Amino acid sequence: MKKTTSLLLAALVAGSVFSTAAMADAKAGQKYYLKKLKACKKDGLKTGANFAAKNDRETWAALKEDGELIDAWKEVCPSGASKIDKMKPKDVENLYDFCWQYASDGDVPSCG
Repeated sequence: MKKTTSLLLAALVAGSVFSTAAMADAKAGQKYYLKKLKACKKDGLKTGANFAAKNDRETWAALKEDGELIDAWKEVCPSGASKIDKMKPKDVENLYDFCWQYASDGDVPSCG
C-alpha cells in the first residue's frame, strides 16, 4: 500500500512539473510576441490572441510538421516578417507553443 501511494505521489509531482514546463514555453512565446511583433498591429492584429487564433491547433501542428510555420506567420503578419525571419530556434518553438495553446479552438488567454 505504501509503495502504491509513493508511486502515485511521484506520478502526480512529475505530471505537474511537465505541465508547468509546457506553460512556460507558451508564456515565453507570448512575451516574444509582445516584445518583438508589435508591428502586427498594422495588420489588424490587436493582440497576440488574435495572432494565435488565426488557425486551429490542428492547422498550427500541420504547418510546423510541414516546415511552413514561419511562412504562415509572415502571411498572418506581413509587417513583422523581418523580425520573424530573425527568430532563434528557441523563439520559434516558444511562439509555436503560444500559437498552439491559444489557437482558435484552444484556451482563452487570461488578462493577468
